[in-house]
Amino acid sequence: MFGLFKKKTKEPTLPKLLDINGNPIVEGSVVRSLRYELGECVVELEGLEYFYVSKKSGQRVSYAKMVDAITENQKVLLAGGE
Repeated sequence: MFGLFKKKTKEPTLPKLLDINGNPIVEGSVVRSLRYELGECVVELEGLEYFYVSKKSGQRVSYAKMVDAITENQKVLLAGGE
């Protein structure tokens, strides 16, 4: 009736990414992949989805495929972060 009970629409938000050690990952970060033999990767953002792009082969893998089932962090290490 006067717009008091309208459903509020939530704007989509970006997922918060953390490496295997809990360090934050952002667009442009250089990481070392622990899956798919990607080696060193650069994190790219396309729309609302992050991708890991291998510097060596150019292969792109979605962040969703890199989730660790136990910690829910990404199976990557920030470059230089052992």
